Amino acid sequence: MPSSETQIDNGVFRVTKWTIPPGDEIPMHVHDYDYVVVPLVSDTMHATNADGSELDVDLRIGQSYARPAGVEHSIANRGTATIIFVETEKLT
Repeated sequence: MPSSETQIDNGVFRVTKWTIPPGDEIPMHVHDYDYVVVPLVSDTMHATNADGSELDVDLRIGQSYARPAGVEHSIANRGTATIIFVETEKLT
């Protein structure tokens, strides 16, 4: 089962560390805020968009990427190693 650890939630930023074991998935969800992801591993995770399209997301340790608010997707770990990343949402 994926786990999340909120590290900061101060009304301006919410920082969450996500851990997704092999074979697990973060269910379909919508991002209400712009966000940045900082991978803590190099691997591939799989995103399924609300329209059913799929995308392989190549993660590289420390190579951040950003996405806008409104993104709706699920995230799956189809690999054999645990995926870990830190997600920072700008709440204001």
